[in-house]
Amino acid sequence: METDLATLGGGCFWCIEAVFSDLKGVVRVESGYSGGSLPNPKYEDVCEGSTGHAEVVQITFTPSIISFKQLLEIFFTLHDPTTIDKQGADIGPQYRSIILYHNVLQKEIAEKIIMSVNSAKIWNAPIVTQLEPFKIFYLAEDYHQNYFKSNSEQPYCRAIIAPKVAKLRSQFGGKLRTVER
Repeated sequence: METDLATLGGGCFWCIEAVFSDLKGVVRVESGYSGGSLPNPKYEDVCEGSTGHAEVVQITFTPSIISFKQLLEIFFTLHDPTTIDKQGADIGPQYRSIILYHNVLQKEIAEKIIMSVNSAKIWNAPIVTQLEPFKIFYLAEDYHQNYFKSNSEQPYCRAIIAPKVAKLRSQFGGKLRTVER
């Protein structure tokens, strides 16, 4: 089956990876860095907030099973796209809401979804998600991959990531690969 890529940032990549990993049609989700200027950044570099990179996930998906539009609908439900450089207690440009589109069609779909979410007043403030062309993705260090699945009992995972996964299961249960983790 033909696959496509989506590159999204919405705060800590551990949260976004955990949510998208369980969806039908998602082949792979990798945590990494994109949208900045420093070549081959490391986690410590990105955490300083001066590289321009955001923590993102690169999603390999099968469009005949789940569309880019559906991925964005989930994306805009499971993080706060109205805060600049902030998601909860995570503050800095590396935590910004960003869509790095891979082609003109993805850009058009993202623009339409943003307009739709703003018009529906789903959030109490306007969407500030950045929309930029994809340039390059740098894979994060191994210990960041599948973080929630490997560390689900860690306090951050229980307090921050688990509620997002629960919200996904509640609102998008029909799109899940399996209900149980």
